[in-house]
Amino acid sequence: MKKYLNDNVFTILAEIVKTNKIEAYVIGGFVRDIFLKRKSKDIDIVTVGSGIELAKKLAKKLGISNVNIFKNYGTAMISMENYDIEFVGARKESYNFESRNPKVEIGTLEDDQNRRDFTINALAISLNPGTFGKLIDPFAGVADIEKKIIRTPLQPASTFSDDPLRMMRAIRFATQLKFSIEEETFKGIAENAERIKIVSFERIIDELNKIILSEKPSIGFRLLDESGLLKIVFPEMEKLKGVEEKNGKKHKDNFLHTIQVLDRISQNSNNLWLRWSAILHDIAKPQTKQFVEHQGWTFHAHDFIGSKMVAQIFKSLKLPLNEKMKYVKKLVLLHLRPIALVEDVVTDSAIRRLLFDAGNDIDDLMTLCEADITSKNDSKVKKYLQNFNHVRKKLKEIEEKDAIRNFQPPISGEDIIRAFDLKPSREIGIIKNSIKDAILDGIIQNNFNEAYNFMLEKGNELGLKEKMEN
Repeated sequence: MKKYLNDNVFTILAEIVKTNKIEAYVIGGFVRDIFLKRKSKDIDIVTVGSGIELAKKLAKKLGISNVNIFKNYGTAMISMENYDIEFVGARKESYNFESRNPKVEIGTLEDDQNRRDFTINALAISLNPGTFGKLIDPFAGVADIEKKIIRTPLQPASTFSDDPLRMMRAIRFATQLKFSIEEETFKGIAENAERIKIVSFERIIDELNKIILSEKPSIGFRLLDESGLLKIVFPEMEKLKGVEEKNGKKHKDNFLHTIQVLDRISQNSNNLWLRWSAILHDIAKPQTKQFVEHQGWTFHAHDFIGSKMVAQIFKSLKLPLNEKMKYVKKLVLLHLRPIALVEDVVTDSAIRRLLFDAGNDIDDLMTLCEADITSKNDSKVKKYLQNFNHVRKKLKEIEEKDAIRNFQPPISGEDIIRAFDLKPSREIGIIKNSIKDAILDGIIQNNFNEAYNFMLEKGNELGLKEKMEN
């Protein structure tokens, strides 16, 4: 393994270890990623002794003045151009049933490897004289990488009970690496699913977002569902599951449909919030589901009700309640609009209104809508996608011609007040909305002169008189 430690930082660390007669190892993700043939910027160093002191010694040798020290955790970090190096003293841990925060004691390398979450993360490489570059793999982690499995070093039940966040991490690693979770390990997750309740949602959502940002996030959502974690951490999504049949008519399984849409979005965009829009686009279907005779299953207003649910879901999941939430809310609200355009004659007025409502998010909205076409009928999907291309062309034409995206009406409230010598009143709002609608409907062009003349006409209809200039 020496060839993987050819960076100067490892040479200097080895010198420090030898000079100070201490024991240190590279451990965890950096070593794992060597066998996965992935580059890793993060290096974890475990030492038998003080990780903070070792970090200070390395920083001094490198001429680095800034060492981030976390005394409560006994860790330190040095940030370099190519690497972020974290140092920790080898330790053994014991847990209280009510908390995932362990009681920590000074330990050996063996103790430290025993406390690791998975065998693939318990790999270590020696930095010590005489054994420099030697791989220490007590739990056959390399073999598990070759077999593409996630497995705990010790008994799964105690591993997950001690720190329940490891259950989310197991599913996250399985999703990111496209590994399977070893049978007993997965059984341990299912048996301890309820323990996830002692973990803060901030930690849970961090793992969930990493699953969502994976190449194929449906892997993770299926595992969350099968393990029983989904109904605990994200019950609104779990409620999408299932198919109901009545009078020979069935609706699709909206959970399976949703993760299929999510996978399709993931092929086209790394935007986390667009992926969240895919997850939530049909979230209100369970509560809007109705069976209508001679028509079948309907989900009327699931777009509107779903958009109303977004804020509460973001709040409960500890997701940001800022512009990102508003973006998701907007896309959920509008996700049926382009589909309606595909099914009907595409009018310039409808295109203008869609551009106005979607603003700069129109391209993301179209990407979501195209991913939402998941019929098993290939010809139907092909036809819809062709129609969506037509809608995209119309969007481009109208935008270039009328500059509707995010437009501000060319007549302001102040213009109306001056024109009719008004005080603030409801008539001002009526006229402003009429001008906006006239532009969106193509009755007038999006410019000041046409809007001003329209304003005078509308004011006349409302019984207002134009102020005459002296």
